[in-house]
Amino acid sequence: MPAGKEPVSRRERPAKPALTRQWIVNTAVRIMRDEGLDKVTMRRLAKELDTGPASLYVYVANTAELHAAVLDALLGEVDLYAEDAGAGWRDQLVAVLTSYTLALFRHPQLARSALVARPSGENYLNLVERVLELLSRSGAPGEQVAWGVDSLLQYATATAAEHATQEADPAGGKEWDAFTRALRDADGTTRPTIKALLPDLLGGSGSARMAWGFDVLINGITRTPLPDAAS
Repeated sequence: MPAGKEPVSRRERPAKPALTRQWIVNTAVRIMRDEGLDKVTMRRLAKELDTGPASLYVYVANTAELHAAVLDALLGEVDLYAEDAGAGWRDQLVAVLTSYTLALFRHPQLARSALVARPSGENYLNLVERVLELLSRSGAPGEQVAWGVDSLLQYATATAAEHATQEADPAGGKEWDAFTRALRDADGTTRPTIKALLPDLLGGSGSARMAWGFDVLINGITRTPLPDAAS
């Protein structure tokens, strides 16, 4: 012990704040922002919170649930009213879905995790409620609206995950270049449709393609009866 230093009684040390699920999730979000999602583990979180991993399992069952909670926390960035109030339901719906996709774009590792993580917190429920509410304005039967929300959110999530994978992979640009080269070099005799549609295969901005994809899904959801209803 250094000279002049008096030992500090355990009783005199400030008490650690009680663990809460919200504190755990907030800390996990901070670790993800600073170090990446792969560092958000129960062991790393326990060290940050100065506790044992076993203490965390009272609040979070496993790492998958922890990642889902982190995802839900970041879904607070989604603008559920992203379009002017005067816009039609379709424009509002596409704007909300685009805001959700862009939120995942900002967190590449989380976008990939979102393909398998199923959040159940307030922010995710608010997103589902808003998508259902807007889609219901189409006049489509409730069962089509109920099934359709999964397709819309899965498309948005997959789009963000694909973008995240390309951003994270140093070879992603080379792979895309090789793919476009293969399309351009395709033999028009054996692959005439590729040759004929080449400009459109490679054309269009990412945002335009994404918006078109949402429109395709919305059209299909609102016009396609469920299998039981069709039989």
